[in-house]
Amino acid sequence: MADHLLLFFHIGFAIFTLGPLTAATMSTPRYIRKRNVVVVRYLHRVTQIYGVASLGIFLFGLLLAQGELAEVWLSASMTLFIVALVLLLIVERDQRKAAHLLEVAAAEEPREAAPAEPAGTDEKGGEATEAAKEAPAGSDGDIAQVERGRLAAMSGVVALIWLVILVLMVWNG
Repeated sequence: MADHLLLFFHIGFAIFTLGPLTAATMSTPRYIRKRNVVVVRYLHRVTQIYGVASLGIFLFGLLLAQGELAEVWLSASMTLFIVALVLLLIVERDQRKAAHLLEVAAAEEPREAAPAEPAGTDEKGGEATEAAKEAPAGSDGDIAQVERGRLAAMSGVVALIWLVILVLMVWNG
């Protein structure tokens, strides 16, 4: 009975933490490009909260293993999970840095030309507005460009790691 409860918590933590965590990390580059510092800060906070909560997956998985750690697939899964957590620390750092760079850029921007809506969308969230179309060619790509690229790459790698772990768990579990 205890094993069933541990398995329930292990799977529950996986479902309810990895989905939002992956969505938050993979959405961040889009909102950096749009210069939406409020959403970038929110996604950073979501990454922090769900990143810490994802440790429950590891904890319940470790309790569920109960001495079977000599199994290659378990060792590989745990190693990949730790690698994913380290990559998430880099993602979290880049989110924080990108939000800071966006705030600095917004503070340096002239106040009289600041639009009410985020650059690039109209009030309905649809196509680009005339003001955004007239912006200089490299204006929105210059801020946090390195962080945006690294976030896109790292979040894709982390999502791939989650999928490999899932395959290992289903195949051998």
